[in-house]
Amino acid sequence: MFLDKINQELDILKEKGNFRELRDIDSILSKPGMVNLSSNDYLSLGSDELLRREFLEYALENNLRLTSSSSRLLTGNTNEYIELENKLASLYGSEKAIVFGSGFHANEGILPAVSNEKTLILADKLSHASLIDGLRLSSAKNIRYRHNDYDQLNRLIAENSSLYEKIIIVTESIFSMDGDEVDLERLVEIKKSYNNILIYLDEAHGVGVRGKNGLGCAEEKGVIKDIDFLIGTFGKALASVGAYIICNNCVYEYLINKVRPFIFTTALPPINLAWSLFIMDRIASMDQRRERLKKISQKMHSYIESASQPVISSSHIIPVMIGESSKACSIAEQLQKLGFWVMAVRPPTVSEGKARLRISLCADMEEKQIDSLIRALKQLVPPYE
Repeated sequence: MFLDKINQELDILKEKGNFRELRDIDSILSKPGMVNLSSNDYLSLGSDELLRREFLEYALENNLRLTSSSSRLLTGNTNEYIELENKLASLYGSEKAIVFGSGFHANEGILPAVSNEKTLILADKLSHASLIDGLRLSSAKNIRYRHNDYDQLNRLIAENSSLYEKIIIVTESIFSMDGDEVDLERLVEIKKSYNNILIYLDEAHGVGVRGKNGLGCAEEKGVIKDIDFLIGTFGKALASVGAYIICNNCVYEYLINKVRPFIFTTALPPINLAWSLFIMDRIASMDQRRERLKKISQKMHSYIESASQPVISSSHIIPVMIGESSKACSIAEQLQKLGFWVMAVRPPTVSEGKARLRISLCADMEEKQIDSLIRALKQLVPPYE
């Protein structure tokens, strides 16, 4: 009975074109000429062999351990954690930083910890699943406002500001599926109009690629000090693993005592933390890679503007809207045969009827590869209705 029900649900996923499966990505990407357009290695640091070799020599010389074998509150809080968090705090000009095992852990743990029944959380409709799970685990009332609709956000705040001790606005800086951005300066302006508003910003797709020192969109817009909870991740442009929050001493002490995924998770291995620090020591000098990524992104934006496609993205994440899941899968498969590893993004990751190709650009891509991709898209992608 139980397995019959599961099989029925799997059949429905297959019929709708929403069935997923794991693939041997190493064998796929090792094919000559295959261009990976599904990676979040935006600065191409993860594929930089010279960087990797330099770090591995350092790791061997310093006998870096491969496991922490414990949570941070037991014996897992190694020197590598302390050095990395001190580096992050220094870069952002803050008192403290806390490193988490992943961005998902950070978002699903911090939001419940900093809110209660006297809190209202207003979250952008397109916020990442980890943020939504954090809302669900929280005891706060939460409302998901229309994507980047600041008029609705203003109205919700005006209606509720006197009813709650605090209101937390939750958003991403660059949105993971549409590739567009939040208006941070406007959010800060809204915050300053009230005395009980906090901003929770997930910079997963902004860190590394934006800002003079690669610290993200908040640095680019000059509003780091106005963000109450600034979350960054190592697992994308920074080519490592884990996440962090920038905070003051008071919040630091509170979070390490209250965030369940922090308290009950085995700490990251010292070798991974050392690699993150190795990258952070160099991230400010990556301007050439950031400019390269910006240049090829603009080329893709020009194609989107010239095609019958909705103009959404303002970043290195380029959605090509298709509509139906089965059609998106079919086009993705054709592109893969042409040497472009592109995946179809389907419900529930995106809304019904908004399946798309998610093209994720990286700094080491050649312009001739982008030109070939655009030619292929012109042939395969019908006008979006």
